[in-house]
Amino acid sequence: MTSRLPLPPFDTASAAAKVRLAEDAWNGRDPERVALAYTPDSRWRNRSEFLTGRDAIIDFLQRKWTREEDYRLIKELWTFGGNRIAVRFAYEWHDDAGRWFRSYGNENWEFDAAGLMRLRIASINDLPIASTERLFHWPSGVRPSNHPGLSDFGL
Repeated sequence: MTSRLPLPPFDTASAAAKVRLAEDAWNGRDPERVALAYTPDSRWRNRSEFLTGRDAIIDFLQRKWTREEDYRLIKELWTFGGNRIAVRFAYEWHDDAGRWFRSYGNENWEFDAAGLMRLRIASINDLPIASTERLFHWPSGVRPSNHPGLSDFGL
């Protein structure tokens, strides 16, 4: 069985590390790579979509990142216990017409013993913003370690 460190049960440091690893992977926008962090039969609720399995996750992420251009995500640990982690997040993106949005949400994660996510429940709201209101500025890819987090912005 393939494992994905850090493994549950989580402590503060390992839960925060798991969150940052997820953020970095999602900012890389590689659906196949991201899907490897989930069990083959992982179940998701993302907004009003319900998905099961890595193939569905890959299809979903391909659609998402085709529509959500210049995607920049910040995740922050909210709480944890045992094999579960709750995060809050915000991400900025624009559509193909150049309209900018900041999407806010919360996720509940549950992991198997190998550290793969078997359940992801995400609630997300979109707020239209002007391009001048953007807060997340870094080149494509992972957020630099010196870039502010959500709490730093008061989000």
